[in-house]
Amino acid sequence: MSIRKITRNEVTTQPKKSSNNILIKGARVHNLKNITVEIPRNKLIVVTGVSGSGKSSLTIDTLFAEGQRRYAESLSAYARQFMARMNKPDVDYIKGLCPAIAIEQKVITRTPRSTVGSMTEIYDYLRLMFARIGKTISPVSGREVKKDDVNDVVNAISRFKKGDKILLLVAFRQHHNRDAKEELNILMQKGFSRIYANGEVIRIEDIQEKKNISSVFTHVTTYVLIDRLVVKDFDEEDKHRISDSVTTAFYEGEGEVTLEINGSQTLHFANKFELDGIKFEEPVPNLFSFNNPYGACPVCGGFSLVLGIDPDLVIPDKRLSVFENAIAPWRGEKLGLWKEKLIRSARHFDFPIHKPIIDLTSAQYNLLWTGNAYFSGLDEFFKEVEQNLYKVQYRVLLSRYRGRTLCPECHGYRLRKEALYVKVDHKNIGELCEMPVKDLKKWFDEIELSDYDKTVAKRILIEINNRLETLLDVGLGYLTLNRLANSLSGGESQRIQLTRSLGSNLTNSLYILDEPSIGLHSRDTERLIVVLKNLRDLGNTVVVVEHDEMMMREADHIIDMGPLASHLGGEVIAEGDYDDIINNPESLTGKYLSGKLSIDPPKHIRKWNRSITVRGARQNNLQDIDVVFPLNVLCIVSGVSGSGKTTLVKQILYPSLKKLKGEFAEKAGLSKGLDGDLDYISQVEMIDQNPIGKSSRSNPVTYIKAYDEIRELFSKQPLSKMRGYMPKHFSFNVDGGRCDACKGEGEKVVEMQFLADVHLVCDVCGGKRFKQEVLEVTYQEKNIYDVLEMSVDEAIKFFGGEKKGNKKSDATGAEVAKKIQPLSDVGLGYIKLGQSSDTLSGGEAQRVKLASFLGKGKGQGNLLFIFDEPTTGLHFHDIKKLLGSFNALIEQGHSIIVIEHNTDVIKSADWVIDLGPEAGDGGGNLVYAGIPSGLKKIKESYTAKYI
Repeated sequence: MSIRKITRNEVTTQPKKSSNNILIKGARVHNLKNITVEIPRNKLIVVTGVSGSGKSSLTIDTLFAEGQRRYAESLSAYARQFMARMNKPDVDYIKGLCPAIAIEQKVITRTPRSTVGSMTEIYDYLRLMFARIGKTISPVSGREVKKDDVNDVVNAISRFKKGDKILLLVAFRQHHNRDAKEELNILMQKGFSRIYANGEVIRIEDIQEKKNISSVFTHVTTYVLIDRLVVKDFDEEDKHRISDSVTTAFYEGEGEVTLEINGSQTLHFANKFELDGIKFEEPVPNLFSFNNPYGACPVCGGFSLVLGIDPDLVIPDKRLSVFENAIAPWRGEKLGLWKEKLIRSARHFDFPIHKPIIDLTSAQYNLLWTGNAYFSGLDEFFKEVEQNLYKVQYRVLLSRYRGRTLCPECHGYRLRKEALYVKVDHKNIGELCEMPVKDLKKWFDEIELSDYDKTVAKRILIEINNRLETLLDVGLGYLTLNRLANSLSGGESQRIQLTRSLGSNLTNSLYILDEPSIGLHSRDTERLIVVLKNLRDLGNTVVVVEHDEMMMREADHIIDMGPLASHLGGEVIAEGDYDDIINNPESLTGKYLSGKLSIDPPKHIRKWNRSITVRGARQNNLQDIDVVFPLNVLCIVSGVSGSGKTTLVKQILYPSLKKLKGEFAEKAGLSKGLDGDLDYISQVEMIDQNPIGKSSRSNPVTYIKAYDEIRELFSKQPLSKMRGYMPKHFSFNVDGGRCDACKGEGEKVVEMQFLADVHLVCDVCGGKRFKQEVLEVTYQEKNIYDVLEMSVDEAIKFFGGEKKGNKKSDATGAEVAKKIQPLSDVGLGYIKLGQSSDTLSGGEAQRVKLASFLGKGKGQGNLLFIFDEPTTGLHFHDIKKLLGSFNALIEQGHSIIVIEHNTDVIKSADWVIDLGPEAGDGGGNLVYAGIPSGLKKIKESYTAKYI
């Protein structure tokens, strides 16, 4: 590694705030233009700027990457070969760097075993708590299962009155392959000399002299006398003697001991974990782990779901009643007899056969499955089907209704039943995991424990309460601990990682957060800021990549990147506190914060006469609501985090519409169905921020299908015709014209085992991806590589404004310009045509998808677009362009529904649907539906307070 000597002048030219600050010198990662920036220690720093300006390149790809690399380099070469190999960021040096932790905006796990409880480590502490202070309760008698030890027996003896005579006894056991005489001989050899039978003590020698020894053992129980005691003030020596006798008794009695007091009273002790004839498992942490074979439910393996009868397949349309054939397998002439029996007998137990299934009470619904004395339920029906599986028609019938369903053994708790017998303050661990965090916190605040249990669990309770408090602070009080990690949004996942980091109470560390306010309502953002300040006050440096105005106002220091994006960005435009940014004339962010530039609401609200209505939505926390979604307008769904927005739009509306259009979709959430102008919508599109391509060769121009025209254009040039080149020769995805050495990648990767892979520019094509003879073909003096290196705006000017060449080429060039124009319209004029899609941010990827639809024009029917938080990663300037794109789509005859918290977007809507008022159980209601100005008058709406 070559180290360039840094002169004193080079360092001191930068404004120094403190010698302890983190100094980044000469950063050149991605589009960063050799920048030098100083980050104050132990402060809350916001890095902002337009999308693609280099914020993540500076924070994640430079600062965090170097922190991780330095940690990895401290390990041995042997250990490093098993780690993800880390590239050294392209930077001169970073001075004053402390241990770095990055919390990014992505779902960090896809495993079906990972839950909110395991991600936050709360479940690990719960397991420990139940193992240490949990009380095992017998399901038969409801009594606590206890295991007695020597001290319990000694203490019991000491509590009796002075002078009481006590016999220490164990049951006489005769093994199956020994007779009574042999058993007595063995007892004599062990040093025991007396038997207690029928209320009297008998010497073993006297028994052996009898001719009929078995007559002694005809009583209900015969005991071996271990010791005789008279209660007094026992000294230490007496207690040692009694303890030895009790230990011997437990051994000889195989864990069971009996005390007889004054010949009239008996006490039984057992050091076995048994009660009511059941042998229970002793609580240990692994008993409560569904990731461990010891604790996992033996039926579902800890997954909570098994392959069984799927209720949603058995009753596919819950809007129908039993009389209207809601139960699918009971349709038809023969199997319909099961339904007829229920209908004829329903009057005996007052069952509403004409009531839709969705409106039945839980008791009535369960009755359909369990049946009663008058009719056989669905459970009995499928049991009979399984008994006839030797017949092919029954095998076909059963296959129609099989699917993933709740485990009948553990009922979704994931644990073996022995773990659920263990309770703390009358609750088992499964019940705690099903409680929303806000209710769980209240339960822990009111928990009743003995003094002993409080002492044992003191540290555990501190850790659990800290993490629950943080989950509430970051606005996740509506989640349950058993919520699957892969069902969380990116913002929820990021805030859960934040909870875990805060719980560890690290100090003097560098935290880098990538847009933690994603998915947060303005009310919850205020709470998040308090959490971040607490993290700073512990002695940490907190760097936040963020566009939220509220976050910037509270920041100690702001770094504004720009001026624009991609190759037009990568510079530090402004630095300082909130006032410094506002007063900086070059800062685009400052202009929006000060009001010089703004996102103005539309002057005219669009009227609508078509709509789609969701009836009786009651999935998750939705409270049986009817919601009207107007068409041909910009419709915003708002509300606090966890109020039911995603459930309503993504789990009910979207899959229901997809299925109505005959397309594959996930199972739709519970509702009475859709009605309205369903035929008006020709197609439904969900536009999210997932990457637009997995291949490193994927790029925006191929995604919007403009590359086909460019290749066609080059194949029509005179030199191409002479050499017989076809459009495929100008593609780097197939053999022909691409470089054979690097396969069109432009670089070669050399694997270095325990060091980072080395990326070298291809020595054959020089990184230009094509063969030299293909690069000789030019259009307007530019070859295919030169065109791919152009920005979108440059390419529009190049292809749309040429006047040379024949008319055919001009027409094709104009067609290319027309194809790529939508990229510029959505604010992506700065990206290069051939830029790899894996270098695009989430917001950029979403806008490329949007551009692909804008480019199709009006010939694609009336589409319904659904956006989930499209302002994620977007600067004020980009949001303005995004709204312009939305308007363009609506003008083409399409409809847009947006799940959003951003107040600028809500103000720009034609129709607002506000859910809430709270999250979780306190949400799921329709608070408001109407034009944005009317929302301000709704007192119970949290959204109204911020717009």
